[in-house]
Amino acid sequence: MKEHKINKTYQEINKKISSGEVVVVTAEEMIDIVRDEGPVEAATRIDVVTTGTFAPMCSSGAFINFGHSVPTIKASKVWLNNVPAYGGVAAVDCYVGATEPCEDDPLNKVYPGEFNYGGGHVIQDLVAGKEIHLKATGYGTTCYPSRMIEKKVSLDSLPCATLCNPRNGYQNYNCAVNLTKKTVYTYMGALKPKAGNANYCSAGQLSPLFNDPYYKTIGLGTRIFLGGGTGYVTWSGTQHKPSAQRTEKGIPVTPAGTLFVMGDLKGMSPEWLTGASIQGYGCSISVGLGIPIPILNEEMAQYTAISDEEIFTQIIDYGSDYGNGISKSYGQVSYAELRSGFIKLDGENVQTVPLSSMVKAREIAEILKQRISKGEFLLGEPQFTLPVQM
Repeated sequence: MKEHKINKTYQEINKKISSGEVVVVTAEEMIDIVRDEGPVEAATRIDVVTTGTFAPMCSSGAFINFGHSVPTIKASKVWLNNVPAYGGVAAVDCYVGATEPCEDDPLNKVYPGEFNYGGGHVIQDLVAGKEIHLKATGYGTTCYPSRMIEKKVSLDSLPCATLCNPRNGYQNYNCAVNLTKKTVYTYMGALKPKAGNANYCSAGQLSPLFNDPYYKTIGLGTRIFLGGGTGYVTWSGTQHKPSAQRTEKGIPVTPAGTLFVMGDLKGMSPEWLTGASIQGYGCSISVGLGIPIPILNEEMAQYTAISDEEIFTQIIDYGSDYGNGISKSYGQVSYAELRSGFIKLDGENVQTVPLSSMVKAREIAEILKQRISKGEFLLGEPQFTLPVQM
């Protein structure tokens, strides 16, 4: 086990938060601090580094209990504003997925489809305080005789509403281009022919998992900023792949770790849970997520000083290769290059387009910084950290 000159505990840092003595900076601020002072001095002085990201996160949704009716019903099928929700949970429980389109959506029959309303929009409407039309049908039993109910519900009227996102906060993701001769529409956005643009989706140096690349402080019980409220990491997300190739500083150069996160929907905001319509692809939701990284030692200080110049990803063809399961990189680029507005591909300048918002990511990191500084947000010590291969 590596010896550290600085050793802090979660309890010590939380005590400083409660007493108002904690020193908190954002991940972007930490870059210069470590560069100027070194990791040992930075770890001595800084207690917490905050991160943030705001981007479409398809693997998201909400468990909703809509309350018993009279007579009672065992709901087999459920619709929320005409968006199908999964009813195979319990009598009046359902799960609405962010990517589920409205039932009468023409989808891609008129190509490219607009996908104007789906599960992500239902979640946004709920946290915005709007009323939702709920319809549920059942087959009827002795204990649940009703076969159909319709009613208006709002977030306040729901007995329980829990945001439950099986895969959020991807640790790195592809840079998408289209090498075919026609425009294609993907979950990475519209891609012009012959590499007319390059789309990417990450907050880079502010992104949570880039600041703790080996998940040393992130796992079951980590308290996070989620959707404007408070949430928790409950396990690794689906498609968690920590064995990805990494740089000397531990940063994966391909998609790697992911997070399974949950939180009380009733404490969240439409500013940080926003329904998304991705042309020609489908519905989604943009999620605001931020994780505080405790600076337990100089190693964590060094991890949180990562910059866009040191984070790399792969250029992938979404016009043909991706859909056909062909794994091929057309080059490696840094996030500093991506954020410059252009990258080089085969000697040509290609315009870059971010799908994630750096403005929102910075705002999340700052909000989390203020909440911790004011003693309103304590750190959650993980009971188990995420699985990793070092």
